[in-house]
Amino acid sequence: MTNTSISNFAFKGANVRAFEDADGKPLFCAKDVAEALGYTNTNKAIGDHCKGITNRYPLETAGGIQQMTFIGEGDLYRLIASSKLPAAQEFESWIFDDVVPSIRKHGGYMAGQESMSPEEMALASMRWLQSKVAEQAKQLEAQAPKVAFSDALTVSKDCILVGHLSKLLHQNGVQIGQNRLYQWLRDHKYLSSRKGSDWNMPTQKYVEQGLFQIKIGTYSPTPERTFETRTPMVTGKGQQYFVNKFLGYKGIGKAA
Repeated sequence: MTNTSISNFAFKGANVRAFEDADGKPLFCAKDVAEALGYTNTNKAIGDHCKGITNRYPLETAGGIQQMTFIGEGDLYRLIASSKLPAAQEFESWIFDDVVPSIRKHGGYMAGQESMSPEEMALASMRWLQSKVAEQAKQLEAQAPKVAFSDALTVSKDCILVGHLSKLLHQNGVQIGQNRLYQWLRDHKYLSSRKGSDWNMPTQKYVEQGLFQIKIGTYSPTPERTFETRTPMVTGKGQQYFVNKFLGYKGIGKAA
C-alpha cells in the first residue's frame, strides 16, 4: 500500500516528495532531492553523500508502485552542501525556513503558501484535506472487495445451520434474522419453497456448487417410531459466498 500522507511540492519546477514520520521527523524522497539539486547520477550522489539511515516506502510512479528511498534532514543537508547547483543555497533556505516548519505544523506544504493570506491559507488547507479524504475513500473502495474476501476467510470451516449464518452476517454488519434469511434463500431459489419433505432443502444446483450440504439424522418420538430428518447446512464455501454476496462484493451485487 502506498503512503497516502506523502506531500508533493515544487522547487523551480522540480517535484520533491516529503512527509512526517511517526516520530515527527520530516523525511524526503532522496531521488527527488538529488534531481532538484542538479545531480546527473542520483543513485551515486545518494550513495556518496547520504550517511544516515535511509527508509524505503512504496510510491506511485510512471512505471507503477516502486520502493523509493527517503532520507532525514542530516542527509538532506549533505546533498545540499555537495551540490554544485547555483540555487542550492536558495533550495536550502526554502527547505529549512518554509517546507520543514510547514510539514511539522500542517503535515504538508502547499506551493505559494508564503504569499497567502490567513483566509487563503485556510481555504487551501481545506481543499487539500478534502482531496486527501476523497483519495483515501477511493482507495478504501478499491480495496473493499479484498477486505470482504479476507473477512469471509475467517468463517467456520465446518458446516453451520442457516440460523448461525444469519448471526455471521449480523457480525459483518448485515441486519437479517434467521426467519428473514430463510425467506430470502427460498425467494432466490437457494432453498426449496415446495411444501412437504423438500421444504427448506437446498436445491440441487447449489449443493453441486458446494454451498450447502444436507445433514441426515433420525428422530424417535417413541421407541417404536423413528423418522429420518434432513437439515440444510451451509458449508465453509457457502458462508464465504453469502457474506460476500450480502456485502455486495466480488461482482455478485448487493443482496435484495
